[in-house]
Amino acid sequence: MEISGASAIVTGGASGLGAATCRLLADYGVKVVVADLQEGPGQDVANEIGGTFVRTDVVEAEDVIAAIEGARAQGPLRILVNCAGIAYAQRTIGRDGSFATAHDLGAFTKVISVNLIGTFNCIRLAASEMSRSEPLADGERGVIVNTASVAAFEGQIGQAAYSASKGGIVGMTLPIARDLSVVGIRVNTIVPGLLDTPIYGTGEAGEQFKQRLSHDLLFPLRLGRPDEYASLVLEIVRNSYMNAAVVRVDGGVRLQPK
Repeated sequence: MEISGASAIVTGGASGLGAATCRLLADYGVKVVVADLQEGPGQDVANEIGGTFVRTDVVEAEDVIAAIEGARAQGPLRILVNCAGIAYAQRTIGRDGSFATAHDLGAFTKVISVNLIGTFNCIRLAASEMSRSEPLADGERGVIVNTASVAAFEGQIGQAAYSASKGGIVGMTLPIARDLSVVGIRVNTIVPGLLDTPIYGTGEAGEQFKQRLSHDLLFPLRLGRPDEYASLVLEIVRNSYMNAAVVRVDGGVRLQPK
């Protein structure tokens, strides 16, 4: 797909995978809307790439529509990359077996809301906008790239909420691709492994956690870089024959229970 001069929305674009994706798309002539709740970092990324920052809560329709309007003002919306997400860890039951120490239901609901429902909310609205645009070659109007996680397949102890949310993204990839095929919109999902992003925390505790995770890697023996995720996004966007795919980028990792 020809992308120069088109506009894109990248949710979670203020940091990590999203920021790397914003930078790479901008390098290829895309006008990028950085859609994030983090106003300072989000505006910094937008200023760096000549894009636009729109404060966006992905579960709020009005916020997502504002991001779409920001994209429309710069060029036809052809690209949506869903990177926004949160993590939470807690075992399903507590050590004492009491109701009070069972997994926090509010936290479970929040993770599903942001990661899964938020992704779908952005898809349904952005795809509606794309469907009204002029088609390119082969009738293509746009492409959507979602972000799941290897936890969708190998969730570790305490990852029930996170794994459920990411598994849902994997599960809805094909039916949504089928839904949107009639208007020439492709849908694919990237399944990152252990990529070095703020989701693992910062400081000594964060570094120790990442070191423990890296034991399960095959090669290379390091956490992945956000730019390695972004390069896959670019390939999916530009390669018009990639559709309804779920693609791992994970250094061959297969996570153990803990």
